[in-house]
Amino acid sequence: MARPAAVAESSEALEAQAPTRSAVPAKRGGAYTWFDDRLGIARLGKHNLRKIFPDHWSFLLGEIVLYSFIVCLLSGIFLTIWFRPSMAEVEYTGAYSLMRGIPMSEAFASTLTLSFDVRGGLLVRQVHHWAAILFIAGGVAHALRIFFTGAFRKPRELNWVIGVALMGLSLIEGFAGYSLPDDLLSGTGLRFTDGLIRSIPLVGTWAEFLIFDGEFPGTAIVPRLYMAHILLIPGILLGLIAAHMALIVYHKHTQFPGPGRTEQNVVGYPLFPVYMAKAGGFFFVVFGVTVLMGGLMQINPVWKFGPYNPAQVTAGSQPDWYMGWVEGAIRIVPNWESHIGSTTWSWNIFLPGVGLLTSLFVILGVYPFIEQWITGDKEEHHLLDRPRNAPTRTALGVAGMTLYIMFWLGGSNDIIATTFSMSLNGITWFLRIAVFVAPVIAFIITKRICLSLQRRDLERVLHGSESGEIERSPEGRYSEAHVPISEDEAFTLTQHKQYDMLDESDGVSKRRARASRFLVGDEIAKPTAEEIEAAHHHDDDDTPALPQH
Repeated sequence: MARPAAVAESSEALEAQAPTRSAVPAKRGGAYTWFDDRLGIARLGKHNLRKIFPDHWSFLLGEIVLYSFIVCLLSGIFLTIWFRPSMAEVEYTGAYSLMRGIPMSEAFASTLTLSFDVRGGLLVRQVHHWAAILFIAGGVAHALRIFFTGAFRKPRELNWVIGVALMGLSLIEGFAGYSLPDDLLSGTGLRFTDGLIRSIPLVGTWAEFLIFDGEFPGTAIVPRLYMAHILLIPGILLGLIAAHMALIVYHKHTQFPGPGRTEQNVVGYPLFPVYMAKAGGFFFVVFGVTVLMGGLMQINPVWKFGPYNPAQVTAGSQPDWYMGWVEGAIRIVPNWESHIGSTTWSWNIFLPGVGLLTSLFVILGVYPFIEQWITGDKEEHHLLDRPRNAPTRTALGVAGMTLYIMFWLGGSNDIIATTFSMSLNGITWFLRIAVFVAPVIAFIITKRICLSLQRRDLERVLHGSESGEIERSPEGRYSEAHVPISEDEAFTLTQHKQYDMLDESDGVSKRRARASRFLVGDEIAKPTAEEIEAAHHHDDDDTPALPQH
């Protein structure tokens, strides 16, 4: 029988020991501990602050939109202190002597006071206006970047729709702020808007009475636009921007193709400290540029236009650039009207105005789903397309930009005619034809360029890059030696996904087969691994042997 084990009276494992200083957890502040116990901010911060963001200059376009919106909010708070959103008539008694004694609305008088009597008021007014224009311009550029690189594909369709809604609301917000000073220029723009509203068949007049509280111009439009401009639309914009950024974080950021970049990872820098430092510095760059623009570049000098008078129109009046294309479309459309019963249907205003704006945002909103239906692609995409690798999509985008330019020129047809001593009717007729011809030409040229760039990439992958060395064969032929490209570059040039062209034999409809032929029918096929190996073997065989000494 085994002897029982002895029991020790003491052991080092059982003795209490004072922990060393390094083992004692650092004491946290009371407020930090209180919030962490209730919100879990430590875990949340550790996860989100280490989130990786790719590093590419084009991603700064979205940051410009966000930062210019912040500048708009900050400068707008300053302006609301002195601006008076009232159309009640007063007599101006401010510092601008050329308008003393002139009757005007309180809105216009307070705008003059902001410009001439409030210290820094004119600077802040112009900073606010430039930041608003930068916000819309940055949004358009950001949307074009997303469109041309295919960043709207699954799983980001909803975020694209939110972006389209942001663009539409930003146009309304900009136009509302543009109309608030109640000067002759903004009043002319409101008259234009009133015409668009009245052109809506059947309900146009009633819609005008609802918005203007009676016939144009009424006395309620400035207060109503003011509430929409400072409360309603900014609140919706803030909510949509928050949702837009939350989806960016949830889906992770897209990135351009390159070595080590796949659909499952993101290559870049962490949010803290690298990206936060860069983003913070870039905010002050955007803020500083808008302040410089506000201080050195005059915009919207309302004292030159005078108060709004429905009996007058500003000579050479032009809307801000983001609405000029709509006015241009209306200017160049012929006088098409229909008389049905006791009603007049003004197609020459409704179609190029209300119809064109509605069509733009509907087409933009549904485009990701149309492309997905054509290709049948249900996979997630986190790597961006190079625009040349989607030639039809790129050509469609350039054609749309060309159409916008033609309409935009139409909005300035009177300025072009007077500046260059040209016929106004001649310019109008030229643009009536150009809006149909120019986009088609731009589409064909852009697609040919993209396909040529695809062929260049194919040649580069198969035969390498030019070495710059000219060789002469024993037969007297001259040729340039090629150097094989790196595997990283070859991967970048060939990693994109290509879709098969569908036909009716695949069980799809005739309409979808035609759409597939249009979208991907002309693309240059990527080289296979066998073709690359055969090309390299052929190049090695053709390389002349070096002379032996």
